[in-house]
Amino acid sequence: MKKYARILATIVFIIGCGLAANAEMKNDVIVNLPFNFVVSGTTLPAGTYTVSHSTGNGSGLLKLTNRDKGSGVFVLPMVSESASFDNPHMSFQRVGEERFLSEIRTASVTYYIPASHSKIMEATAKSHESASATAGGSGSE
Repeated sequence: MKKYARILATIVFIIGCGLAANAEMKNDVIVNLPFNFVVSGTTLPAGTYTVSHSTGNGSGLLKLTNRDKGSGVFVLPMVSESASFDNPHMSFQRVGEERFLSEIRTASVTYYIPASHSKIMEATAKSHESASATAGGSGSE
């Protein structure tokens, strides 16, 4: 009889661990991005990314991990917990040819990502330079 009780306890423990892991992963977002983007002052390459809590408790830093390369970056977002979305996603602010991560929505939380003002200014200047070069290069030889 003790053997069956141990087996039952083991099965209940395994199921409990699976439910806890599933509950913790509900706020993770997996997204395939076909373009490079800037976050936390770093340009990340196109690829499949997982967004997860670095602490596992739903607050504080987020970690963006490139699933293909295993590299990642930490982000300190502003949090709005009053969200409720069926379709988690990421939003970007586009400046010229560069995209800056601006928002991550999970099933229950919206994270606002502050963009580096200096990086946005650099991208704006670069965009104006390339537009001027294109306009200036269309004249006759």
